Parts: sequence; C-alpha cells; structure tokens
Amino acid sequence: MTSGANFKITPQVLLKAYACGIFPMAENADDPSIFWIEPEERGVLPLERFHVPRSLAKTIRQNKYRVTINEDIRGVISGCAELKPGRNATWINQQIRDLYTDLFYMNRCFTVEVYDQSKALVGGLYGVQLGAAFFGESMFSRATDTSKIALVHLVARLIAGRFTLLDTQFTTEHLTRFGTIDVPRARYHLMLEDALQRNANFFRLPKEIDGETAIDVINEYTAVR
Repeated sequence: MTSGANFKITPQVLLKAYACGIFPMAENADDPSIFWIEPEERGVLPLERFHVPRSLAKTIRQNKYRVTINEDIRGVISGCAELKPGRNATWINQQIRDLYTDLFYMNRCFTVEVYDQSKALVGGLYGVQLGAAFFGESMFSRATDTSKIALVHLVARLIAGRFTLLDTQFTTEHLTRFGTIDVPRARYHLMLEDALQRNANFFRLPKEIDGETAIDVINEYTAVR
C-alpha cells in the first residue's frame, strides 16, 4: 500500500511511521515527494535462522576488508543510491538522504562500512533502530561480497545487542539465501509491537571487530536455537 506525500517530513514523523509499520520511498532521485509503504507481506530475517554460506564465512574470516560502524553515513547512503548496470534509477532522493542523515546524528540511524586495503569504501548498509527492532534500509557493494560482509557483521551486532527483529522490508533472492522470509502484515505488527517494548544495544560489541568474531557470535547463537 502506498500513498504520496508532497510535504517535507521530519525525523520525528519518520520514527513514528516506523513504529506504525510503514516506511518511505521515492519514485526516483529527482522526485521531491515521498511515498509511504506498508507491504501486505514484510521481509523479515529471523536472527536465529541466519545462515552464512560456507564460502562467504571463509572470506570473512580472512579479514581482507576492514569493517566498522557509524563512520560515514553520507558515503553509505551515496553508495546505496548510486546507479549501476541493471539499475538505472534509485528510490533515494534528497529528502531521504537528509532524513536519515538527521537520524544518524540523533543516534537512531546506524551504518556498517566495509573498506578495502586502500581505505576505499567498497560496501555497506544503513538502517534505523527502535527498541529491539532494526529496520534495514539499503545496502550496496562495489566489490565482490562486500554487501554480504556488511550484513553478516550487522547480524552479529544485532545478536550481541539482543535485538529481536531484523526488518528487511522486502524479500529478495539475495536476502533469501541468508534466511529471510515473508511475514503477513498482521503477524509482522505483533512482532514489531513486541520488539518496540524491548531494549537493545547496537554498541554491545566494539566499534570494529574482525571476521572471526562476527562468525563466532552468529554460530554460537544459531547453534542453540
């Protein structure tokens, strides 16, 4: 379900929207308006079912990339918005850039950055926290598997921080490989209501952890579920 909005919303309004189960998108980068979306089925990645493919786990343990959090909100959003072969438009317009940047400085929006050995930003993601819910907004990759590496580090952090809901908004082939499922709207609202009543800490782990630590956190959690 979508509805148009031609006014400039505030970060506070955006947070209230998330708490009600809706999120914003734009038609394209040049469209000044925002559409509110509440899918009939919501993409959710159950943390206890998170699956890291063996080849990816091996890559992550090699620590070829430096992975951090909250270093470059503008760089991450720009990476998520950039065009590439097969994608000639983006839903991230200037209003969305501004809103999530504001939320970042309000400590409500968080990023994961992936840097290569030349210190170039080659992957990452960003999302919003409310209670024990994390709403994943977008991710990007400029090198093989770097968005996947960012996701694995995010999940390790959410597990350690006692989050209970990772909302991916939609289910894609990319996310299905990690365990993402479609949840009917009514069930999603029950999950969201429960998560909003809980506390979670995005900073429970150090700002920078190695790949071995990330994989161990996930394996220890999923092994007992």
